[in-house]
Amino acid sequence: MQVSDFHFDLPQELIAQRPLAERAASRLLHVRRAPSQALDDRNFCDFPSLLHPQDLIVFNNTRVFPARLFGRKSPKAISGKTGSIEVLLTKHVSQETNEWECLVRPGKKVGVGERLLFGDPVELEAEVLARGSFGERHVRFGQVSGFFGKLERLGHVPLPPYIAREDERADRERYQTVYASAPGSVAAPTAGLHFTPEILARLRERGIETAEITLHVGLGTFQPVRVERVEDHQLHSESYEISTETAAKINAALEAGRRIVAVGTTTVRTLEYAAMLTGERRVSAGSGEANLFIYPGFEFRAVGAMLTNFHLPESTLLMLVCAFGGKESILRAYRHAVEQRYRFYSYGDCMFVE
Repeated sequence: MQVSDFHFDLPQELIAQRPLAERAASRLLHVRRAPSQALDDRNFCDFPSLLHPQDLIVFNNTRVFPARLFGRKSPKAISGKTGSIEVLLTKHVSQETNEWECLVRPGKKVGVGERLLFGDPVELEAEVLARGSFGERHVRFGQVSGFFGKLERLGHVPLPPYIAREDERADRERYQTVYASAPGSVAAPTAGLHFTPEILARLRERGIETAEITLHVGLGTFQPVRVERVEDHQLHSESYEISTETAAKINAALEAGRRIVAVGTTTVRTLEYAAMLTGERRVSAGSGEANLFIYPGFEFRAVGAMLTNFHLPESTLLMLVCAFGGKESILRAYRHAVEQRYRFYSYGDCMFVE
């Protein structure tokens, strides 16, 4: 299967640069899978009415932290030269020694052994321990009290590169779901950005059961595909957790033949990874590292419907949605969305596939 099979043309002006004034004011494309393959243009406020009372809807409660840091290299003893650098923290790999995986820019100028300084005066300092294949670095921060508080003060919201502006104070609230509670993501689970307390209340009023999982969004979600064959791509692992309570809710629903509705591709991957571990139509509770790459041909064990935003051409996220909804059907839905001027990507509109 070729990565180019998942290409579509998108006018630049359809890439949403800012969120709408109201979260729930976004549009929703209702996509029915085979045999119907019907498309309906709706608004997100219709979403609760599209669900069945017996559905179980599952959210990813991860919280984005200000993972983008601007700093400088420590001057070398001989030359005294320094240089500005940008660091995107992507994964906390050791809490005990405060080590992180990250991306750096400009990457060619940041070598192993370099010391990176943040703040003026310096509040955080990191040493580069190793480098990865595609510009990643493994760094260790010096032990300081209130490390995450300093990140909150020094860091910036890690907006995706297709949002062609600097982050603003408002992004700290809007690039975050209203139910976010577990800090650890460098990108928002964007299908959840449309929900408001009022929408969540309407779900409860309809008697629709809800549950939460955690998947901290990192390189596995947004890394580009650098191969030509889909099957040759390898996904970075991301930290996840499914509580005993959530697993019990999901397994009870599956045993009763009820539908699991996943909010976002991160929720889909987490649930399907946990089901893969059991080898059955049930999920296992626990925490660990998930690196499940879902593309057409995948057999879904847990998820029966999904809410998702519109994704980048040739991305692993688009491949996942095509695996669930059928490649031709989903690409047809994307063409329809372009024709109808839907807003794309993180701050854009969404689709409900069932």
